[in-house]
Amino acid sequence: MTSIDPAGGDEAEPTDAMIFESAEPMDLLAEAEESQAHNRAKVGAARPSALLYTYGVGSIMDLPQFSIMPAGLDDWEPIWRRRQTVPLIDEPRLLDVVQKHLGRSVRQLRDFPWQPKRVAQSQEGSDLGVPARVFPQWLRCTGCDYLGPLPRFTYTNTHPYRSDLAAFTHESCPGRGSGGRRRSAAVPARHLLACVDGHLDEFPYLLWVHRGEDCPAAPLPDLQLLDSNLGQGAGAVVVCTRCRERRGVGEAQGEVGRRKLPACRGRHPHLDAFDQACGLPTRLIMMGAANLWFAATQSVIVMPRTAQEDQSALVAAIRAHVTPDRIAKYSDDPDYFRDVLVGKHDLAEVSDDQLRSAVSNALEPGPSEEERHAELREWDPIELRLPEWDYLQKPVLFPQQDNTSGLMVTEMPRGQSLRRQLTRVIAVNRMKKVNAFMGFTRIDEMDRVGDLPTRLVKLTRGRRPTWVPATEDRGEGVFVQLDEEAVAVWEQRIRPTGLWAAHCAAHELNFRKRFSESAAQVDPGTRLPPPRYWLVHTFAHILIREMAMSCGYGAASLSERLYAWSAAPGRPAAAGLLICTTASDSEGTLGGLVALSDPERLEELVDDALRRAARCSSDPVCGQRTPRHGEDFLHGAACHCCCFASETSCERANRFLDRRFLLTLPTIEDERVPGFFSAHDAV
Repeated sequence: MTSIDPAGGDEAEPTDAMIFESAEPMDLLAEAEESQAHNRAKVGAARPSALLYTYGVGSIMDLPQFSIMPAGLDDWEPIWRRRQTVPLIDEPRLLDVVQKHLGRSVRQLRDFPWQPKRVAQSQEGSDLGVPARVFPQWLRCTGCDYLGPLPRFTYTNTHPYRSDLAAFTHESCPGRGSGGRRRSAAVPARHLLACVDGHLDEFPYLLWVHRGEDCPAAPLPDLQLLDSNLGQGAGAVVVCTRCRERRGVGEAQGEVGRRKLPACRGRHPHLDAFDQACGLPTRLIMMGAANLWFAATQSVIVMPRTAQEDQSALVAAIRAHVTPDRIAKYSDDPDYFRDVLVGKHDLAEVSDDQLRSAVSNALEPGPSEEERHAELREWDPIELRLPEWDYLQKPVLFPQQDNTSGLMVTEMPRGQSLRRQLTRVIAVNRMKKVNAFMGFTRIDEMDRVGDLPTRLVKLTRGRRPTWVPATEDRGEGVFVQLDEEAVAVWEQRIRPTGLWAAHCAAHELNFRKRFSESAAQVDPGTRLPPPRYWLVHTFAHILIREMAMSCGYGAASLSERLYAWSAAPGRPAAAGLLICTTASDSEGTLGGLVALSDPERLEELVDDALRRAARCSSDPVCGQRTPRHGEDFLHGAACHCCCFASETSCERANRFLDRRFLLTLPTIEDERVPGFFSAHDAV
């Protein structure tokens, strides 16, 4: 097992590695302190955002010489016990959503185990880190193509500040010539097996090459993995050195290949544990495949709280810091709770009666599992964004902002030359965004609305988590609101078009083909965003590309937050977008993005963005792209040259984009659909 330092900035020092194999939680760093000097615990550093969205629990992180998998939350507990207090993030709205997905046992949102250093070489936080296991644990020698399990190789690293020197080596490598024995580097064997329930296992090389039988020459023969692409593809060939049997891994690809693979054993490498009797079909997956790991996260922008929300936050704080038996024992003693919550929750303006009421609410049992699942089936992620949208509709509140929330906004004057379809512009001078990690899926990305909760891979062994990792980012942004009346009229003109019918058919086909077995229980039409979402989403992407040229931040540092939904009972329609940038640093960002909300600068920026969107270097191919004849891609006139954004910027992985919803493109040869911005405005 290894440890990762969740660095808070670019200057964090990467350090080394230690290997353990056990299903019991361990204090890796304590073990490392007692070991020899050449066997250190830390292997590197990663930003909290990377550990949340890219290299979270259950994912595979490539290091210079081998790869690791961040471990489950059970293995984090010994790390946290090295501190008297655990830093928590207080955001009841987000915690409530996490509890809907994972159960009421979740009482805390915890930051990553990291501590800033006063100077580069100081030792603050050196006893903290995220535990991880070496995975895959079958390695291939680069000198002789030997393929074997982890114990057959030697771990070396003697430098405390050079994580790139951490490596596994084949000590007795004979090489490919007559040069004698040597030490050769080993790299991960990149072939894995996965099932739709999120289990992941090593590829069964020994059984595969012998077609499920024992080797006739030896009980445990040595293997070789021969591949001209250095193990990167499925064209590798497994060779038994004793009986000389050989078989290509490529045979495991496709529907025919899957029938040759063994059933799933239910392995969870991040937990070092197995689920009993999974038995689902497995499929070959490469270590770097995009569908190996999908994070399931939720995020909110911290808003000024009402009195009711303040009371809910107090209840959440009591549950987070006091065990249920102590809550019951000291329910009539408000002074006890004041002592426990000092420095954790502000009780200066909370009366004893209010505190007793909160304690009483904290003692109330939560909903049953049946009720929770019913709530989850009815829950819509739009609920998280409704308070944000409602707040942005009330500019009279802006001069009286509660700055303790971290949110400060200013309504900007609307420029005279700004497109008439844009009605309001708001500068988000300061904002705080909280993100929570709820779990992950494999093979298929989880659609969070009404899908089976069992698709989320568990984060702990045998019990539900009592906390989940979260991050708190600060930043700035620009909010632009579209004219609702104009959007509604345009939407009615779009729905009867052949282009929208083609997108609907492609979405249904994509949903049936790519989602898990639970997709059969869901109406695909309920998962297709309305035309206004495509419009707002495409507009956000072209603004991100244009803003990146002026604001001082790279396009990958800008992200979208979309407010685009149709009217429903108790919920007005929305059409707006927030382009923002955030950072984990306590000071936030530098103001370059919010400066673009200036009327003259924004007018020019919008004009330039639409002008660029009217043409693409891939036209007419891009401008005419429409899913037909069984195609299931979820975008139209959009590509990397004109609309696509980085995965850190887009909340829907570059799906649901079409420039034809923005503009009546001149390159269309068949049906001309009405663009929200007329053609003569864009050229």
